Amino acid sequence: MTRRRILWTVLSLFGIYLGYLLFVFFLQPSNNLQPIYLIPKDAVFIIESEKPVESWQKVSDSDAWAHLTSNSYFSELTENIQKLDTVFKDQHRLFKQFDGRSLFISIHMISKRDYGIFYVLDLKKIAKLKLVKSYFNTLLNDDYVLRKRLYHGQEILELLDKNTNKTLYISFIKNQLIASYTHTLVEASINQHQEPVLGRDLDFIRINEAVGYVDDFRWYIQYKYLDDYLGQYFNPLPQGLGQLSKNLKFTGFSLDLEDEILTAKGYTNSTEANESYLEALRESGTAERGVPKIAPNSTSMYVGYGFKDFETFYNNFENLLKKDSTQYRNYKEGLERVERFLKISIDDQFISWMGNEIAVLQMASALNNSKDDKALVIKVKDKNLAREQLNFVLEQIRKKTPVKFKSVEYLNHKIHFLSIKGFFKMLLGNRFNAFDKPYFTQVEDYVVFSDNPNTLKTIIAATKNGKTLENSPDYTGFENRFKNESSVFVFANLPLLYSGLYDQADFETRKQLKKNKDYIICFPLFGAQLTPEDDLFKSTLITGYVPVEQIVKNSFYGKMPSKKRPQPISKLAVEITEKVFDVKPIYPKDLNARNYQEYYKTGQIRLQVPLTDGKQDGRYKLFYPNGNRKIIGRYKKGEQTGTWRYYSLEGDLLLKKRF
Repeated sequence: MTRRRILWTVLSLFGIYLGYLLFVFFLQPSNNLQPIYLIPKDAVFIIESEKPVESWQKVSDSDAWAHLTSNSYFSELTENIQKLDTVFKDQHRLFKQFDGRSLFISIHMISKRDYGIFYVLDLKKIAKLKLVKSYFNTLLNDDYVLRKRLYHGQEILELLDKNTNKTLYISFIKNQLIASYTHTLVEASINQHQEPVLGRDLDFIRINEAVGYVDDFRWYIQYKYLDDYLGQYFNPLPQGLGQLSKNLKFTGFSLDLEDEILTAKGYTNSTEANESYLEALRESGTAERGVPKIAPNSTSMYVGYGFKDFETFYNNFENLLKKDSTQYRNYKEGLERVERFLKISIDDQFISWMGNEIAVLQMASALNNSKDDKALVIKVKDKNLAREQLNFVLEQIRKKTPVKFKSVEYLNHKIHFLSIKGFFKMLLGNRFNAFDKPYFTQVEDYVVFSDNPNTLKTIIAATKNGKTLENSPDYTGFENRFKNESSVFVFANLPLLYSGLYDQADFETRKQLKKNKDYIICFPLFGAQLTPEDDLFKSTLITGYVPVEQIVKNSFYGKMPSKKRPQPISKLAVEITEKVFDVKPIYPKDLNARNYQEYYKTGQIRLQVPLTDGKQDGRYKLFYPNGNRKIIGRYKKGEQTGTWRYYSLEGDLLLKKRF
């Protein structure tokens, strides 16, 4: 064969190949699938990236990821993601060819205590060359075994890692590569690809379109299956988490990670059966946040609701309740019973003075580790109007009920008792059932309610001393990342929340919490915000990683006060100082109580003293754990009086002091 003929033959073959490529990539009718069509319908979370290699590199190189993956528990949970990370790094040249193609990662519950991870990679036009399968030969060496099987006419490749005995299941459906270490997820994808569920859900499509395509990752939450996922960590679910699946459908976020700060911005849609609460908020405008000026530094969680004004919100709330005639009738009958019995008007005595902001505060208690303090905070339109109308309610309660409670003054603030059982639950729904028969006081532009009067004292003192969130550089620096107006704003201080959870947990849970403390508190501040936009909520979520060593040094959100075991006081120490009689104040929860007692864990009495209007008034007795008396004295209207005596553990009198 002459050189000219050889050259002509080569050029002809090359031309045919180019023609084939032209046909494949530009002329052949497209029957590509969207990646979302292949994700099984029960996905709890979905993560999407247009640049999976580049984006994943940013995450895996972060200090936060390095810290989290040093934890054995977290490593186990993220085992499949880390396997994929290893494949990316080991086969960087191969997967670099796929960058610029959508990668979806979804999480599905496969049992009550375990979940599986599913991957979809959009190969686009290169899938039509039928060459991509051969790329996986580069993954094969003596450590892997490749097997093939058919499932409903679709080929599944099974890639067994002999070192771990784990199998990666892979299949190619048109232009998509699907994979999982859980074979049932691959099979579920094959089963549904002709009739996709999630990808044709109009609510999901609405969120997907609103989020758009920006930043490193997009993250979707399907709340219908969230309870199942959270159930592996909580039993029962905390009330706040349990409400999410009832109130919301989908959230879609665009994620950005810069300087260890994770910022998620996107959209959320709510369910039709969401207790009408979020829907009413969406239709009622927004308000600036003001609660931080009275919220103490010890606030572990703050959930705020804002609206144009309370009357607008309340009318929207009622109108939505009317859609369920039975629910609305029961709601109105409950309020009317209160109005008839006390001869008051809900509109006049409550709604008339309520402003544009409501918040629920949860605080780390300095007095009782078994339960966090909670407060309901309502902004007032007019301080004098609020005081006048609430005083009228108190007078009606005094006339109509046997409750006899005199108001108590604390730092120039009067604390009253609102004896209307379950009032706020009746008025505003189950979110406020923690305030059953509350005490209340006015602090600046807010009326504050709590079932525990000591919570009110904490807020009063914090406001008076300037120890509030508004005066905390840590909080204000974090809050400035959000818009100052919203419908819903959530702030959580993870170290303080951890402290409360630990104190209230059982022995087994405490062991787990203690073991994983550094991996819980390393994201110390968390915030989320919802703002109405058309038929959706514009949503923002922000948190950031902080090295644990730095958190421990920070007095605001890291350094928890440690409890020290009381040390025996020597006779010499008692004789040197009379501070032994500087008795700590007591905080009775029931200000109508006639007596106050405290007990050791053994059940042995520790302290007892009579009360009058919430103040110590009578014989004060403090005991050692063995039952012997420790301090004996007398109070008169809250003041120490007469001769006080201090005794040794053996019962010897060590010191006397005259008041």
